[in-house]
Amino acid sequence: MSLLFFLVIFLYLGIGVVLSLLIMMQESKTLGLGASFGGDSSSSLFGSSTADVVKRITAYLAFSFFAGCLILTYWSHGLSKIPQKRDVEIESVQTAADAAE
Repeated sequence: MSLLFFLVIFLYLGIGVVLSLLIMMQESKTLGLGASFGGDSSSSLFGSSTADVVKRITAYLAFSFFAGCLILTYWSHGLSKIPQKRDVEIESVQTAADAAE
């Protein structure tokens, strides 16, 4: 169970990194970092509608990032309620009054 939890956290971090990169790639009003990745829109990978495709992918990743946040929150809360197994046994201590009886 904990291996699956950590795999989902790793996937969640990957979505966050990809989402950050997609946000930086988008064309801004001043053509900042988006211009360095986009170049000429007619010669781009997705054709002339690259901005629409990137916006749509960004929206899907943002939704999955938000949903992942909620899922991991409830999942980690549920994991904290699982009783932990203790290997230490508590021995009864004999007091002097008990020994005298």
